Amino acid sequence: MKETESKSTYDLSKTDPKCAEWMDDCIRRLYNLKVSPENSIASIMSIDEITAILRLIEPILMEENSLLEVQAPIKIIGDLHADFDNLMRLFGLIGKVPKEKLLFLGNYVDMGMDGIEVTMMLFCLKIRYRDRIFLLRGNHETPAVNKIYGFYAECDYKYGVGVWWDFQCCFNRLPMACLISQKVLCMHGGLSPELTTLNKIRSIERPNEPISSGLEMDLLWADPTNRGDGWFQSYRGISYLFGKQIVEQACKRLKITLIIRSHMVISDGFEVMTGRRLITVFSASNYAGTVHNSAAVLCVNEKLGVSFYGPIHKVTHQKLTPISFPSHPSQITLPTTPLTADLDSAIANYDMKIVKRFVKF
Repeated sequence: MKETESKSTYDLSKTDPKCAEWMDDCIRRLYNLKVSPENSIASIMSIDEITAILRLIEPILMEENSLLEVQAPIKIIGDLHADFDNLMRLFGLIGKVPKEKLLFLGNYVDMGMDGIEVTMMLFCLKIRYRDRIFLLRGNHETPAVNKIYGFYAECDYKYGVGVWWDFQCCFNRLPMACLISQKVLCMHGGLSPELTTLNKIRSIERPNEPISSGLEMDLLWADPTNRGDGWFQSYRGISYLFGKQIVEQACKRLKITLIIRSHMVISDGFEVMTGRRLITVFSASNYAGTVHNSAAVLCVNEKLGVSFYGPIHKVTHQKLTPISFPSHPSQITLPTTPLTADLDSAIANYDMKIVKRFVKF
């Protein structure tokens, strides 16, 4: 990697040295935090400090467009789902901000006990190194979802329900998609019938709360499928499934070469859709403590070649928590292999091997 690529061009220590010193201290405390049922972020950060950080991140997110536009090389992380130990392990494997440029595809909270820890680490890094880390919104960064699947209960348990509302004010300001080097489009969910030009994403106003249908919902909720070529009703009961032909048409219409998204549990951490125009990456291993999946991270180099870290296995099982989850989270824990992998296993395995293991930029 070129030396200029490993440094932040925005230096908070020069524009606001006191804030930079504060963020450095917050990041240090979070890196040193050993989470457990008896020890959480509440032991190192007060609710006043949490609230101050949330207020500070809001205008920074609003300075960015709903469609982020960044240059490769960059590393791409999928769902994290409130597993702070997993995030720390990923940093140990792929490197840390600001040396590495990182893009996160959303779903920082729910289905685990460390949603506040994960989100605050990412927010502090964003405040300190805003041009080296980029955060997209996932479907779990919406109040209708994270009030049910754990984050509301976590906030109540650690700080009180008031802070949950403060987090929503930040989540509804997160960008919806990212364009890498004009050619690789990233989002949490998937494509939309309304996505006719990239300006459609650029024109999404924030803060917003997607309600029932439309472009914003599809960017958060849509899924690919290899069971057909067109648009199909989603098994999630919201948004769509889209086939290979839709992916090819979108790439041609939007003048892109690849789509990278998350949103689905993948056994090996990533999966290539037939046609090799779409890759799903999932970065939470042992999802929700019940799914024995591995995690992965995708790496896009300067020539837009894609490689991966993975499969990354969880060392220990998810810790028991005082948080209550739904008995049957059918919209979250989903069978994914029949939807995206080619039904011919030989072709599916060949597609996976197209993406090589990451060595270095």
